[in-house]
Amino acid sequence: MSNPKAFGEATIENGAASINPNIGKNSVLKDFLALIKIGIVNSNLITTFTGLWLALHFSGQSFLSNLDTVIFTILGSSLIIAGSCSINNYIDRDIDHLMERTKARPTVTGKVVPAKVLTLGIILIALGTMFLLFTTLTATVIGLLGVFSYVVLYTMWSKRQLVSNTIIGSISGAVPPLIGWAAIDGNLDIMAWSLFILMFIWQPPHFYALAMRRVEEYRAAGIPMLPVVKGFKTTKKHIVLWVALLLPTPFLLTSLGIPFLILATILNIGWLALGIYGYKIKDDIKWAKLMFVYSLQYLTIIFVAMVIVTLV
Repeated sequence: MSNPKAFGEATIENGAASINPNIGKNSVLKDFLALIKIGIVNSNLITTFTGLWLALHFSGQSFLSNLDTVIFTILGSSLIIAGSCSINNYIDRDIDHLMERTKARPTVTGKVVPAKVLTLGIILIALGTMFLLFTTLTATVIGLLGVFSYVVLYTMWSKRQLVSNTIIGSISGAVPPLIGWAAIDGNLDIMAWSLFILMFIWQPPHFYALAMRRVEEYRAAGIPMLPVVKGFKTTKKHIVLWVALLLPTPFLLTSLGIPFLILATILNIGWLALGIYGYKIKDDIKWAKLMFVYSLQYLTIIFVAMVIVTLV
């Protein structure tokens, strides 16, 4: 069925494009970036690169002499993530219009034909797989497992059926540093798995906080997120529990040195303290926003610090 609003907007955009061609081009680029969820691609690039960087560092290899592998890894991981996100957009197009943060996606407005979105996703994953094959078979297999866990286990199966969907979805989100490490060293070191564990534990408190802020949207879309099914009180307990599980993770990364151990511990304690503060604050949404913002800063600081301490 056609979307009158989308058709009207497209007409206006096409008319404006005839006056200024750059407007049309900008619109196409914006739609493409929305389809591949460029924010998710960029954030995962940080963890992929860190895994790759640490593998080079601890195996005593030079970054510049492995520049081809670095490029293939970055391109390959970015493309399979972008492709997975495109397929996610294709699958969720029937519920995205019910949520404020997703209702403007091209698959919802009708600006892009759904079949083309699916085709785009498949092509991007195929290209990404090809680039990863230029690194190691292990990195390629891990990448495809990440695609499977995100598209099938999360998007197609658990997202709309299980309250544990966030935990299941955390598998795919924890895969990128493994891809990066495996691209250099197919025999995954304990540190590579430590990065996986860190990323896996980080995601539930991050996404539960987001779900609290968007609880009515998830309820309208029929997605059984924890705050929808169990309420805010239970969700807050789960968030604090998951943050507490992060406390021992720096001790899995002692090879990065004492300064990193101290920094990571301080960040973990700070996050836990903010989480406990949630039991006192009356505004749950305000607290959820604070926890969400902290989680984003936490991830960036932790992974950038891993690179910095190996440069000193």
